[in-house]
Parts: sequence; structure tokens; C-alpha cells
Amino acid sequence: MIKACLNGDRTRAEHPGVPITPAELAEAAAAAVQAGADALHIHPRGADERESLHWPDLRAAVEAVQTACPGVPLGVSTREPIVPDLTERLRLIAEWYPGPDFASVNFHEPGAAQVADLLLSRGIAVEAGLFTAQAAATYLAWSGPTHRILIEAIPGISPGPDGPTAAQSILAALPATNTPILVHGESHWTWPTLHWARSQAHHLRLGLEDTLTTPTGEPATSTAHLLSLL
Repeated sequence: MIKACLNGDRTRAEHPGVPITPAELAEAAAAAVQAGADALHIHPRGADERESLHWPDLRAAVEAVQTACPGVPLGVSTREPIVPDLTERLRLIAEWYPGPDFASVNFHEPGAAQVADLLLSRGIAVEAGLFTAQAAATYLAWSGPTHRILIEAIPGISPGPDGPTAAQSILAALPATNTPILVHGESHWTWPTLHWARSQAHHLRLGLEDTLTTPTGEPATSTAHLLSLL
């Protein structure tokens, strides 16, 4: 399975092709699906172009993408930096209805279990984001139903000198599981991590959220462009 991550917290200053508006996300999503994406991950934005957890902002983005890509599973982020105050973050998530198909929860962040429980109560599946072995331990202590485990190799955060080593370190902290596992890396770890993950038959994630360059270091034009190089 290949999941396309269309924008993350990227700005147009970083890449002019980063999709921001619902219409742009819908167009980028359709192109990504045509390029081979089986699922989609977006960071909806408010009128100020900043990441948002407010349901009107999410609803506009989610509905636009779902219209452009009917039947393709769609998820969003709940990452702490979007709304650092946990109480406020929970209040906003509680307003999501009907919501996206799934949402990622970073288990190294305080309150991850509360966020995950709330998502499930809203009928939204949980992707468990694991950046470190300690995050894996926190996730295992929660032990709620999980749609997918994300092994996320993040330079400067995840353990090890490179993406594959980091991914293997996190995976080693998990027991054998039937839960689908997706592996991806960010920045200069992206392509080495994806190549290793594919050799291990794991699911993959790729898009402008993770990297702005091709395997040869040339600028990528879009998420669809990146997917065409897998």
C-alpha cells in the first residue's frame, strides 16, 4: 500500500507547489491517486494558510478531496504543534463529524492516548505514529484498536545514523503484530528508508510533506511526481 502525504506543515515559500486550499488539495490528491496512491494524508489549513484542527477547515478540505477521489481512504494529522494545548486540541477534535476516515496520533506527544481514545469515540480510525522506541512502548501501553502503525524515521528525533537503522530500532520495540505497518522517512532519510521498507514488504508513504527532492537530488514538482519515481 502506498499513502501520499500531500502537504504536511510545508509553506509555499518552501515549495510553490505545496497544496494549501481545499481545491488545491483535491487536485493534488487526484493526481497522486492517478500516480499510484492507495490512501491520502493531508494537513488542512485555515484562511491564514496555517494548519488547523477546526472542523469547518477540515470539513472543506476533506469533502473536496473525497469528491475528487471517491472511495480513497483519507486521513489527517493531530500533531501537537498544530494546537499545543491538549485541552483545546481535544475540544476541537470532539467537534469533528463525520470526520475523515482516519487520523494519525504521535505517541511521543503528551496526551496521545486521550487523543486516540477520542478519535475512536468519533468513529475515526487511529494510525499510531512511532518516532522512537519509547513512543512504541507508550503505544503498547495504550493497546487500543489501531488501523495502521506508522514507523516514522525522522532525522534528529529518531534513533540511529540513518533512516533504515532508525526504522529497524523502532520496529524492534514492537512484538509481532497483524496490524499493518507503514514505514517512511523524512528529508534526506526519505529515499533510503523507502528503499529499505520496500525490500521488507512494508507499506510506504511519500509526498511533499516528507521530501522536496527526487532520489537523485533534483527538485520534485509535486507529490505525483515523487510517486512516479517509486
